[in-house]
Amino acid sequence: MISVSEARAALFQLSSVTEVEQVPLAQANGRVLAQPVSATRDQPPFSASAMDGYALKRHEVELHAMFQVIGEAAAGHRFDGTLKAGQAVRIFTGAPVPDGADFVVIQEDVGRKKDLITILNHPGDSDNIRPRGGDFSIGQTVNAPRLLRASDVALLAAMNIPVVPVFRRPVVALISTGDELVMPGGTPGPDQIIASNTFGLKAMLEEFGAEVRILPIAKDNEPSLKMAFSLARDVDLVVTIGGASVGDHDLVAKVSADLGMERSFYKVAMRPGKPLMAGRMGKTAMVGLPGNPVSAMVCGHIFLRPMIQSMLGLQPGVEPLQTATLTHELAANGPREHYMRATVAAGKVTVSPAQDSSLLTVLADANALLILPPNAPAQRPGETLQYLPI
Repeated sequence: MISVSEARAALFQLSSVTEVEQVPLAQANGRVLAQPVSATRDQPPFSASAMDGYALKRHEVELHAMFQVIGEAAAGHRFDGTLKAGQAVRIFTGAPVPDGADFVVIQEDVGRKKDLITILNHPGDSDNIRPRGGDFSIGQTVNAPRLLRASDVALLAAMNIPVVPVFRRPVVALISTGDELVMPGGTPGPDQIIASNTFGLKAMLEEFGAEVRILPIAKDNEPSLKMAFSLARDVDLVVTIGGASVGDHDLVAKVSADLGMERSFYKVAMRPGKPLMAGRMGKTAMVGLPGNPVSAMVCGHIFLRPMIQSMLGLQPGVEPLQTATLTHELAANGPREHYMRATVAAGKVTVSPAQDSSLLTVLADANALLILPPNAPAQRPGETLQYLPI
């Protein structure tokens, strides 16, 4: 067996960054920017009013001063003239500041009668003007790689970038194995169960940024498993679920080896998830997950997430661990690193008393994996422990 960190490092060696593709800006959210992009204009592209009010000359602004209103400026409609002494232009938020003006007095500080205004309140020191290029200037760069969020998409739109270079989403094929499995909506026999892992992992991998294909369930025989692998030849990563252990019906290791898989490792010193296997089949990476549903999902968080990150050109690594205070006693740990389903609230962590790797209800109620190192001693209430948010 190898350690979790050794297994993760080996998986990074199997990962290859996907190629760059161009996508419309409207489809860029959640994608990873692959190349730096630069602004093609200033923002704002002109000095703009930050308030509704009147544009004036700063040196003329004082209490009770009077001005003649000679025009109006609104967003998208500038005042074409040049402001002279004693003159003002009615201006609205976002409008270009007229030539000759360098101050906007807000409308609440002004009284108006026909085309004359009087400053009735002290206007303050702020000129209420957004300078040209105050947000960004032509040539300012958004660096890559960068996971694009909604705010990034808004920034790229303002920079007038309609098409965005991003890393292609890694394509992952999911192969569930076992005679006992039936797809949701099917009619299971008396000895069968529903294939839950496939759909949980699909949702998880899509959250990580992958494109996921669910392949037909492979039965516990070599022809069926070989057929499933044959359907996954044009993907970046094959993830098998179940059949990776050493039982008489666990055929993934043999069949994948017969098909040319070069094994990187088998078995990791962790709970749950010990029977984990990985390798490469030609240019395609392969990960064989254990069949117990909680084991498969935990391995998804611990191994598949950083692997997908690496394929997307992001710096591979583990999500930063957080700490919380234990609310109860916890028994000493054994020789394998233990990822315990737990709930964290208000800085306190409570571990579920039921840790069997088949209990999806416990996993669904958890929001954290409490991590106990190998051979950790018994823990008392009040101890500060590390956990991975899920």
